[in-house]
Amino acid sequence: MTLMWEELQEPPSTWGRWKATLRKQPSAFLLVAQITVILLLPFLQTSGEQYKGVGRAVISLLSLAAVIIAVFTVRSTPALTWLSVGLGVPATVLEVWSLFEPANSGILVAAHLALAIFYLYTAYALISYMFEDYWVTKDELFAVGACFTVLVFAFAYLFLAIQEVWPHSFTSYEGPGQRSFLELLYFSGANLTSVGLSDVGPIKPQARALVTVEQLGGVLYVAMVISRLVALTVMRARQ
Repeated sequence: MTLMWEELQEPPSTWGRWKATLRKQPSAFLLVAQITVILLLPFLQTSGEQYKGVGRAVISLLSLAAVIIAVFTVRSTPALTWLSVGLGVPATVLEVWSLFEPANSGILVAAHLALAIFYLYTAYALISYMFEDYWVTKDELFAVGACFTVLVFAFAYLFLAIQEVWPHSFTSYEGPGQRSFLELLYFSGANLTSVGLSDVGPIKPQARALVTVEQLGGVLYVAMVISRLVALTVMRARQ
């Protein structure tokens, strides 16, 4: 039986409170991890290369932390935990491997695709979690934001894979070239939200096709997921 804080004989430790919060609201932790990575990217990226060694290592560690939190989040959803682990472990191994062989295009493509597939499955798990019942909990509200950021990262990794296979698939004010992860993440966010505020654009057919898929996904996410949660929240408030 789960007890309330005030019913415990001894006050819980700080670590105990954090563990309880993580069990109750894992989507909030996933959302914070993703936003943290986004905010740190400008400080870890350089103009002459995509990342310095230390910066790239930090991003990989943060990605690993996000993967672990994502696996924990999936455990609280109807999705299969073993499948989440099966997708997350190879993605992490390939990402670490790419640190030691940054010039190996095959490893980079495999790492980006593995992370993209893992994040897409995590997004599916979060959507299943939000559609599981007709009650809107606090964690499901955090799941709305977490799922959206997960999709932004998933398509950013797909864009990275595309430009490795088809170089110069994207352009910017600097002209066609290999775009950094931050540029593609920014473009993915602008594309998924349909705001169109980005200086990055696709110029090769493969990139344009994937961008079109992300645009459709962004519209469907708002139409199906967010509108459903808003309607359930209003219905509950009227009861």
